[in-house]
Amino acid sequence: MPTFDYRADDAQGRRCKGRLEADSPRHARQLMRERGLWPRELNEVSTGGPVGAQPRSGRLGAAELALLTLQLSTLVQAGLPLEEALEAVTKQSARRKVAGLLSAVRSRVMEGHALSTALGLFPKAFPELFRATVAAGERSGHLGHVLEQLAAYTQARQASRQKIQMALVYPLILMLASVAIVGFLLGYVVPDVVKIFVDSGQPLPWLTQALIGLSDGLRNHFLALMGALGTLICLWRWSLRQPLWRLRWHRLVLKLPVAGEVLRAMEAARFASTLAILGKSAVPLVDALEIAAAVIGNLTIRARMVDVARSVREGGTLTRGLELSGDIPPMMLHMIASGERAGELDQMLVRAAEQQENSLAARIALVVSLFEPAMLVLMGGVVLLIVMAILLPILSLNQLVN
Repeated sequence: MPTFDYRADDAQGRRCKGRLEADSPRHARQLMRERGLWPRELNEVSTGGPVGAQPRSGRLGAAELALLTLQLSTLVQAGLPLEEALEAVTKQSARRKVAGLLSAVRSRVMEGHALSTALGLFPKAFPELFRATVAAGERSGHLGHVLEQLAAYTQARQASRQKIQMALVYPLILMLASVAIVGFLLGYVVPDVVKIFVDSGQPLPWLTQALIGLSDGLRNHFLALMGALGTLICLWRWSLRQPLWRLRWHRLVLKLPVAGEVLRAMEAARFASTLAILGKSAVPLVDALEIAAAVIGNLTIRARMVDVARSVREGGTLTRGLELSGDIPPMMLHMIASGERAGELDQMLVRAAEQQENSLAARIALVVSLFEPAMLVLMGGVVLLIVMAILLPILSLNQLVN
């Protein structure tokens, strides 16, 4: 059923706007008049054209996706038909973008398409993991339960991401503040102070000369330095869009001393939790492995997980494939092997993912706790060098006067 955006006047003459579904523009105006609204403008919302086309749609945040999934699962488990549940969630959505997206999905469902097929028309809003899990729930007849699992999974992912982001906020602010303070000292304070020593004509210590040169370079070539930095950032972003360079960057990140280990642990936890939710939703293991590999952000690890899926498809065991990849920690490998032998792979994957996420959170907390004093020591060292560069000429002048 088509969806229309409208602008109208109510019975008191106040302007209002909204969205409704109707068979035609004439039907939409009739519905508005029945509600006591006088239509001024009516526009049909495009739902993406013919079936099979890829309509434009924005991305949904993890919090938005988790909320609408939880609402939909609650209504479906309460016994409401899927069309009515989608309509209720659409009306509940405060953001017009989300409401329009759900309205388009509902229109597809009312045309006879499966929910997973309707979601597949909006790949940017609903990732492949989400669509495959919904399809498995539709096949098994437990869509409400599967949607509830999806909501819990999405909320857990969002909570884990927010925990990491919050842990990095303070070090980032500290680093930016340190750079700003040092830049201010070198650009405005140091030149005025050392001008007295330069005018005296006395030979200056090498530290003071280096500080003057650095300050002059910063003041005279600031725009050029900012332009060069902006150019480097643009080149780096361009290289990330090139498949070959992007693969090289991802391979390089894994070789970094601390960041590489943290990133590998993050990808392992994401892979295990994704595989667990797909397994609990009755998705075949090979298909689940391919979807879980696609969820991984690092291209190098993703390629190795695709090889794992290929080896399992050819008859190999999951544990052996993961062991050969070298990206899964030994503890997770033992837990997965135990679950595979006991026939409880899904439960073990959940436990392995939780254990890995807890270990990752502790490691990130340790790194952040070490980074903060390191930044303070570095900042103190830089300020000490600036103070020494200013004090050394003063001491020289005092000796000269004496």
